Amino acid sequence: MDYSRYTNLKVELHEHGIAEVILGEPGKLPAADATGHGELADIWRDLDRDPAVSVIVVRGQDKGFSAGGTLDLVAAMVDEFEHRARVWKEARDIVYNMINCSKVIVSAINGPAVGGGLAVALLADISIAAKNARLIDGHTRLGVAAGDHAAIIWPLLCGMAKAKLHLLLSNEVSGEEAERIGLVSMAVEADALRATAFDIAKKLAAGPQTALRWTKHSLNNWLRQAGPIFDNSVALEMLGFTGPEVREGLAAVRERRTPNFPSTSPI
Repeated sequence: MDYSRYTNLKVELHEHGIAEVILGEPGKLPAADATGHGELADIWRDLDRDPAVSVIVVRGQDKGFSAGGTLDLVAAMVDEFEHRARVWKEARDIVYNMINCSKVIVSAINGPAVGGGLAVALLADISIAAKNARLIDGHTRLGVAAGDHAAIIWPLLCGMAKAKLHLLLSNEVSGEEAERIGLVSMAVEADALRATAFDIAKKLAAGPQTALRWTKHSLNNWLRQAGPIFDNSVALEMLGFTGPEVREGLAAVRERRTPNFPSTSPI
């Protein structure tokens, strides 16, 4: 499999059939532009088809796992239907392609994890966070519904009460707290993160691949049955990109100030 077409992520193949997906560029906090967002959707199909790959480890850079989408990407979604339609499809593909990827995916989450990167981090089959990692679903702070991945998996991972608390308030959740509430599989010290992820990946690679993949497939039926809930959430997120709240949210981010959202809603 040729991964050279990917420009916003890199794939390194290690022994034991472990593929390491590295988001972003060295020295920078990974952020998804229009190209990068599409690559987050496509990579799982290519890895699934690659006979040399048994297990996948996905990580960010030293500065963090993901900053989410670039402001240019968000602005384009606000201004143009074509961009909203493309990102809507890619957002669905990120979630469903990870769910349907037969290979087991392990995420190593450090620093901030936001936006589409957070979707990748939490949809991994085994999610490992640094204790000082910062998980943030900031959709409502931006002025749109929590779409990406939240509605399909947060209630299953940490329960509806905690999901609503953190998604409605766009709370920052540390890796240690995420482990406590069940949002991630485990939390470790930051300097042990990558080694822990690879130790687990090696154990998985040495295991019975058919049994592991069929177990993943069966468990992910919990997510597949929540597909209509997820589809609705992404559609409402995209609808929000046509409204006034996201324009104020985007302006506030750019101007580094607290957003001044209207106190009433038309619905």
